[in-house]
Amino acid sequence: MKILAVDTSSRNCSVSIVEVDENKNINIIAQDNNDDERTHSVKLMPMIDKMFKKSNLSLDNIDLLACCLGPGSFTGIRIGIATMKAFADAKNIPTVGVTSLESLAYNINENSTICPIIDCKNNNVYSAIFKLNDNTYSQIGENIADTIDEALEICKLHGKDSIIFIGDGSVLHKKMILEKFENMDVKFSDKNLQSSLSLARCAYDKYLKGEYGDSNNISPLYLRMSQAERTMLGK
Repeated sequence: MKILAVDTSSRNCSVSIVEVDENKNINIIAQDNNDDERTHSVKLMPMIDKMFKKSNLSLDNIDLLACCLGPGSFTGIRIGIATMKAFADAKNIPTVGVTSLESLAYNINENSTICPIIDCKNNNVYSAIFKLNDNTYSQIGENIADTIDEALEICKLHGKDSIIFIGDGSVLHKKMILEKFENMDVKFSDKNLQSSLSLARCAYDKYLKGEYGDSNNISPLYLRMSQAERTMLGK
């Protein structure tokens, strides 16, 4: 199975083509990244075209489309989803949606409680709690869109022994995290960029569980209002 994975939800625009072999190993065919959020709308299609040419593949060779749904950049999310919907409709390719929090969690490969934290400014964050046990990832509770203080309080309820923090929010709020979890085994991952490779891994797991569909299967996950909406409402 060949998977085209796209993540445009953050500053880093990440695109990968991977192949899953008969032993369920995921092998990279091609990968490209662009670390400039302002150019996702301009760079995404050329990046995909470049990878197809480099790998001597085309959309006809793709068996599954994996797309990041957010939360993250409102504009970036829409760019990625619109592109993947168009591909799905044009070639009748199944799609899988993956959240940016799930994708970050899949950057971790050791059994632990995992807490991805994405900064969304003014001490607000997106977060979630995951458990990894024997190569099985499971989310505990709902996605969180709250202040960093409230998000960490929720995290403390689930991280009993050891916990790994990941994401740009964990870097920004490292001091607070260490203070709140001073009596626990706390680790900070250095794999804080969202990646289309981890997104592809998560998408394949979801595919095996039957969590896929047509282009209507993928839609934005915002969790909070945009800055323009908050300004209009005086929030």
